[in-house]
Amino acid sequence: MTLHEAVALALFGATRRRLLGAIVRTWLARPIPELDDLPPRGADESLITWACRCDAFIDPDAEAADLAGRAERTLAEARRRGQTAIGLGHPDYPPPLAEIPDPPPVLWLRGAAEMLRWPRMVALVGARAATPGGLVLASHLAGGLAEAGVVVVSGLARGIDSAAHRAALDRGGASIGVLGSSLDRLYPAEHRDLAEALTGQGAVVSEHVPGTPPLPFHFPLRNRIISGLSCAVVVVEATEKSGSLITAMAAAEQGREVMAVPGPVGPGRHRGGHALLRDGATLVEGPDDILAALGWLPEEVRQRRRPAGLEAAVARELGLDPSADDFSADEVAVATGWPMARVNARLAALEIEGRVQRIGGGRFMGSRNRVLT
Repeated sequence: MTLHEAVALALFGATRRRLLGAIVRTWLARPIPELDDLPPRGADESLITWACRCDAFIDPDAEAADLAGRAERTLAEARRRGQTAIGLGHPDYPPPLAEIPDPPPVLWLRGAAEMLRWPRMVALVGARAATPGGLVLASHLAGGLAEAGVVVVSGLARGIDSAAHRAALDRGGASIGVLGSSLDRLYPAEHRDLAEALTGQGAVVSEHVPGTPPLPFHFPLRNRIISGLSCAVVVVEATEKSGSLITAMAAAEQGREVMAVPGPVGPGRHRGGHALLRDGATLVEGPDDILAALGWLPEEVRQRRRPAGLEAAVARELGLDPSADDFSADEVAVATGWPMARVNARLAALEIEGRVQRIGGGRFMGSRNRVLT
């Protein structure tokens, strides 16, 4: 796929997103048979003419020529605005994003293109109307990740997103902001200075061609790019209907780690995070929890955090060796003969009591209060 074809596809797909996804999947040789029933592409047929024929245009050649002209003008306008276009298939296109089911055909970027290929990226997302405590925690997590050489990804929104971006930059790290509008139609406008700072220590990216406004339906779609760029998504604060849960759902579908920060019980900004934790998300209290779950914790820190095993009473109850470093719910079910519902309920209770803790990948270990010093 050439850059001009990628931009033409982006223009084509602005009002045909479902068809665009099917075309991109077919081009990547990853079609979904029940969804991607497209006419075959001719041996010498251009990608854009075939796309127009998939949409049953009466004159696909004329439509393809029109798209090619618009793509040329769009690229010229982007260059004038200092934006870089990176097409799907280009060496600078981030490999993890290319692997998701519906990667954007082109990314528009301001900043350092090499940041998109950084091997360690983590998304921090959460409420726009965040609590003061949530903002402090987001800053603590982002700052710790930045110091560990992790690029912090978020959505440049108010609240948790902007706190994460700023903390990463303040610690001398890098951060990537993903927009739900084009780069020249920044939303919210008050984050213009923050976006400029990101271009100096990271990047700001969008899938939208220049001149695209921040329409409401763009933001749920934007979230799949946030998770697609990242190895894990951490939800700091989220209500039950938060857009952050869309990002977490996209992460799970893309095979990324999903993590969440617990908070006070009851109605409020932690119910979404608690729902994720009940569904198996990794519990996060500090940057080391994220690094440990992803296997990025330095050896000397891992030695200090090494669990001292299970409490004897817990080990007996669960039928496990007290010296076990970690274990899974399946191992408990085999050892005790309990049904899985009972196993999950008991492990959840022990986790609430602080006697075991979830460490990601469906595994548990003894409480962190029992670590070697």
